[in-house]
Amino acid sequence: MMSKSKYLIALFAALFLLLLGIQVYFMYKTYQVKEREIYRTVHKGLTDYTDRLEDLGGIKSRTDDTIQKILIRYHDKKISKKEFLAFFENNRKDNEKHLSQYVDSRFKKEGYVIATKTEYISIVYAPDSTHLINQPIVLYETKNKVTNSKISNRGKWETTSKSTTTEGGQSRDDSFIVKSNTGFQILNIKTIIFKELALLTLCCAVLLASVLLIYIFTVKNLARQQKQVEVLHTVVDNISHEFKTPIATLKIASKALKKDLNPETLPLIDRQISRLENLMSQLHKDENDKEPTAIQPEDWNFFIQDLAFTYPEVNFDLSNQITNALPFDKSLMETLVKNLCENSVKYGSSHVNINISTIPHHFKIEVSDNGCGIEKKEFNHIFEKFYRIQSNNIHNTKGLGLGLYFVKKIVTKYHGTTDVSSRPEAGTTFKISIPYEN
Repeated sequence: MMSKSKYLIALFAALFLLLLGIQVYFMYKTYQVKEREIYRTVHKGLTDYTDRLEDLGGIKSRTDDTIQKILIRYHDKKISKKEFLAFFENNRKDNEKHLSQYVDSRFKKEGYVIATKTEYISIVYAPDSTHLINQPIVLYETKNKVTNSKISNRGKWETTSKSTTTEGGQSRDDSFIVKSNTGFQILNIKTIIFKELALLTLCCAVLLASVLLIYIFTVKNLARQQKQVEVLHTVVDNISHEFKTPIATLKIASKALKKDLNPETLPLIDRQISRLENLMSQLHKDENDKEPTAIQPEDWNFFIQDLAFTYPEVNFDLSNQITNALPFDKSLMETLVKNLCENSVKYGSSHVNINISTIPHHFKIEVSDNGCGIEKKEFNHIFEKFYRIQSNNIHNTKGLGLGLYFVKKIVTKYHGTTDVSSRPEAGTTFKISIPYEN
């Protein structure tokens, strides 16, 4: 059952992680689609505008001879590189403000913060393929700078000019091949997309949270049911184990009654019947509202008398120093003492000493025997459920390995401690100390 539960939990976890991965992938692809859609819209609006910059004071608004002359003069080294670059730098500054205002107003409604830049990436003198520039020259740029262009437009155009020289009337071809690039970037694209996908993200988060809550609830419910099953098994095991002693005692008492009437036999039968009733009541705890019966000083004597009656071949020597009632469940204390003593009997003891005493705020039980003893390596296992020592088990009475398990549970219930000392073939001593308040 537990093994199957672990497999189901593992499967549930794997499916949840798979669902989480699918949701993350879905959100990522949705983000990409939305990003492309926004960039297409911006690209269309800005491309039309940058194409019309020639009507707004750009380089191309000047006569072809002006730019042509600048290119020719730079090619012929009649102006310096600094003067050549200054020409384009001045053009950029002249158009920066107007371009920025247009871009900001064009997409103000959408809330986009956009940066754009147009630059010459290559200028080649066609006749001899001479490159005039070795790095891009910026023509137009907004105040917001492009750091990582997401969409770029590349263009190529050629200036053609037939100029006649003064010497000999010969003409020469002064055409230039110009390559340009226009880049766009939406600086707040992530914020924009997350706002637009907020509802979808929330729905996905709610879905995942719901699945996770169902998963947690299922695991907790499974653990609770497993615990209930374990408690049920423990109760059944306990009662089945405890039934053995009163039944055996009643059988012996019944035989004694058939022979002759002993004054101690009837009280013994009454005690065993009460014990059976107490055991039966454990199966119906919900219907039993009685408070546990506190144990009286004389009850310890009765416990040992019952054992002596059940095992007449064993000598039980009790030292009862208890003078007051103790705040412990009588039924549990009877189980504790009898399980310790019966464990001694099962493992070959002919003499069992029981010492019951109190010191301030502590109750002590010591049970020692002359049985076959326990090897030290077994000390960590003897209190385990269903554990039985395999070697030296020479007594005819067999058990289920539950007696010491229930002893440990009772001691733990009252926050006590258990100490074991033993030597093979020399006997075993159990010392139990339980704290209590008057």
